[in-house]
Amino acid sequence: MPHPKTLIFDLGNVIVPFDFTRAYRRFEELTGIPPEEQRARIAATGLVPKLETGLIEPEDFVDKLTAALGAPMSYADFRDLWVSIFHHETLIPESLFVSLASRYRLVLLSNTNAIHFDMIRENYPHLGHFDHWVLSHEVKAMKPSPAIYAAAIEHAHALPEECFFTDDIPEYVAGARAAGIDAEQFLGYDKLLSDLRTRGVEV
Repeated sequence: MPHPKTLIFDLGNVIVPFDFTRAYRRFEELTGIPPEEQRARIAATGLVPKLETGLIEPEDFVDKLTAALGAPMSYADFRDLWVSIFHHETLIPESLFVSLASRYRLVLLSNTNAIHFDMIRENYPHLGHFDHWVLSHEVKAMKPSPAIYAAAIEHAHALPEECFFTDDIPEYVAGARAAGIDAEQFLGYDKLLSDLRTRGVEV
């Protein structure tokens, strides 16, 4: 197994934990709409995949989604609610990225959207240690689409087999492997350290 030259990390529930029920509960307090109904209405709109592939602007997304939920609100108020899903404490300490960045190229590979990512960038210094961010709403493709892995390989400045990727979702790990990238499911910080050490990465 070759030692990796580039390390690629997913964002949500790998670096930053999130829980959508936090936003659903806050929205229920405002509207009385139970979480199950919120989920069904949101899914029926098809708006979230459009936002995460950059096919709709955030302001238009908010207008359409809040109208579908029957609870129009300002962009600022919705943004505060929408980003409440993220926890302050991270799953990977910033110190690991400080250490790795001095010896490896680091790439972020995330299915995300402009509303979430702007908040993440403002509040989590971990991202400052990455050489490049490959984001679904900018690439206009979501994992496990081959297109987003191709973008990650392009910005890795290495061959696919010279990259290591970790993601919490098995389907996305499989997509990376199909693209030739060495990948493992993220099952916690200790498992990540073990996976890296197995590949000769100094941590």
